[in-house]
Amino acid sequence: MALLSYRSKPHCGGQGVYLRHLSRELIDLGHTVEVLSGQPYPELDRDQIHLTKIPSLDLYRDEDPFRTPALREFRDWIDVLEFAHMKTGGFPEPLTFSIRVLRELRSRRRDFDVVHDNQVLGLGNLGIARLGLPLVTSIHHPISVDRRIELEAAEGIKQRLGKRRWYGFVTMQSQVARRIGPVLTVSSSSKVDIVKDFKVDPRDIDILPLGVDTQIFHPRRATGHQGLGERVPGRIVAMASADAPIKGVDVLLRAVAKVATERDVHVIVVSRPQKDGPTARLIRELALGERVRFVNGISDDELGELMASAEIAVVPSRYEGFSLPAVEHMASGTPLVASRAGALPEVVGDAAVLVEPGDVEELAATLRRLHDSPEERARLGAAGLARVQERYAWPAVAQATVRHYRAAITQHRYLRRAAAKP
Repeated sequence: MALLSYRSKPHCGGQGVYLRHLSRELIDLGHTVEVLSGQPYPELDRDQIHLTKIPSLDLYRDEDPFRTPALREFRDWIDVLEFAHMKTGGFPEPLTFSIRVLRELRSRRRDFDVVHDNQVLGLGNLGIARLGLPLVTSIHHPISVDRRIELEAAEGIKQRLGKRRWYGFVTMQSQVARRIGPVLTVSSSSKVDIVKDFKVDPRDIDILPLGVDTQIFHPRRATGHQGLGERVPGRIVAMASADAPIKGVDVLLRAVAKVATERDVHVIVVSRPQKDGPTARLIRELALGERVRFVNGISDDELGELMASAEIAVVPSRYEGFSLPAVEHMASGTPLVASRAGALPEVVGDAAVLVEPGDVEELAATLRRLHDSPEERARLGAAGLARVQERYAWPAVAQATVRHYRAAITQHRYLRRAAAKP
């Protein structure tokens, strides 16, 4: 099987995490897996997983975003298209990756039984079926939701026009989604949004929740001193893209600023905010100083220890199609506060405290209450851990995904036989 992903950041961003865990579990089930990915390339957990790099111009690399490549870096017309698209304010990667990967698959069509697209939804994907390859597509949630929230947060007509141009690829993804065949999504909430925004036939969409790696995310046993295993007093942890309005980090910081006037609390956000970006400016405005810290580039074990060290975890998003971080917090036995947004109520059930998305006062009041109540924190932590053990496991996700692969292969063969009859 070929797994397609136009960018596969391994530690943040649901698409990269999904690719990493699914590929590992498919290998463990005895399948042959090849990942075809653009930059940033994934970290893969099994030596048997083959990575085929489909390089772009890497125009959005962390250390040099929106860069101008040297002339020698341009290899073909797709590179020219990618650069021109970026220079006019658009985001070209789903389109250009889909064209590049179609070219790769065209020369290797006999190497694969099935192709699984990890939310690329580029025009090139429409050519995959014509190569004789069955295709299954994952849509974690329609990016039209991100576009809507970003536009609502935009200030002034120039910023709104810029956002509209940047999210121009969403129109393409909507068109492709309606024509691509079987779709997997992660929650009932995401299915509703895909039907509403992308106009996909609901009969083409199946719901398959994500899993959590409990070897990384689990409660640590206390050691009798502050360190591995012990909850750090006053520590709040969140994992979110700091400068994306959809993730609600601004709401969390404003709430922590209110709580910090009366309680000894601090927050650690697993993210890399833009230098002098909106989050950095907000921290200065709120005078949070040492009460907020951002971490990134840490190992899996360090991330698991960090999440298990929190007294309270927060997912303050304005929307989530599923939210792996929510499940990872619960797997760590950490009491969770989450927004009543998107799929979060469906994912966490009664194992978290739900607050209105964007409501700073309600979030601050909830943080105060949990800070002051070890009993409620213990109850919520235990409920979250039990929910994860009952519902979210990667081996089960992989087994269910394989059933969808087999169904797609059977359907593809049937359609080919039917088309061949006189």
